[in-house]
Amino acid sequence: MGAIFLGTPAAAVPSLCALAQVADIELVVTQPDKPGKRSRMGIPPPVKTAAHQFGFPVAQPATSAELDAVITRSMATFGLVVAYGRILTEGVLSRLPMGFLNVHFSLLPRWRGAAPVERAIAAGDETTGVTLMRIDEGLDTGPVLAERATDIAPDETGGTLTARLAYLGARLVDDAVPDYLRGRRLPVPQIDTGTTHAARLSRDEARLVSSTGVVEAERSIRAFNPRPGAWIVTDAGEIKIHRASITDRPAHLPGSIRMVDAAPVLALADGGLRLVRVQPQGKESMDGADWMHGRRVDQLTVIDR
Repeated sequence: MGAIFLGTPAAAVPSLCALAQVADIELVVTQPDKPGKRSRMGIPPPVKTAAHQFGFPVAQPATSAELDAVITRSMATFGLVVAYGRILTEGVLSRLPMGFLNVHFSLLPRWRGAAPVERAIAAGDETTGVTLMRIDEGLDTGPVLAERATDIAPDETGGTLTARLAYLGARLVDDAVPDYLRGRRLPVPQIDTGTTHAARLSRDEARLVSSTGVVEAERSIRAFNPRPGAWIVTDAGEIKIHRASITDRPAHLPGSIRMVDAAPVLALADGGLRLVRVQPQGKESMDGADWMHGRRVDQLTVIDR
């Protein structure tokens, strides 16, 4: 049966590969190329690059109306959506005979929405997973075809967990889509208990201040790595924190950064964070101790305002 694949980032590529093994892909739909920072040439989404390598035709509609036109012209039976980046309208959803399936990176109904991976880590969840569902008019409310759970490791970041879930999602596509197309697997309604919303990430919420709790700060640093990146403002400028660990030896006042046991420690309201990997504004990421030694001061101060 003919299929349309809709996806954009690298995390969608494994599911594209899996779909190619179980259906005939007629078209790959992805977001338009992004403008380059140093070049006028657009930067293609990872899914577009992968589709060209496979030899699949690609469409990059810029609006919902353009997407509707692309889907309407298609002769496909169903669509598979993985992190496409645009909500499908009611009109689009009705175009294909067997509808659209979605690989969602959480165990629904927990973390419906745009940022389920990061929200799970920031909330301290110990388990998450992947859900294969049929899309309806709600936000990740459609009936479920299959799901697979996985533990969240204590040092897991938003990036590493997304990568693992991408491959779990591809396995769900391989396992469940053939049976769905043959009518052997029917979607079942989601339960309503335990529903949470995974709102889009904002840079402002990734900012740490001196009153932030140490557990919350450590989770935020992992959850928002690589995007949007946890950050602080100091009297030496803005600093992005890529990796940190909790220490019970801040030995200084909240809101200050000092060297403790050969590592810079950010003192917070209820403990300290050892800054393992940081990135000063406008520079590459570097070892935390090297960064602090380069400042040639005994202490830095966090600016909260």
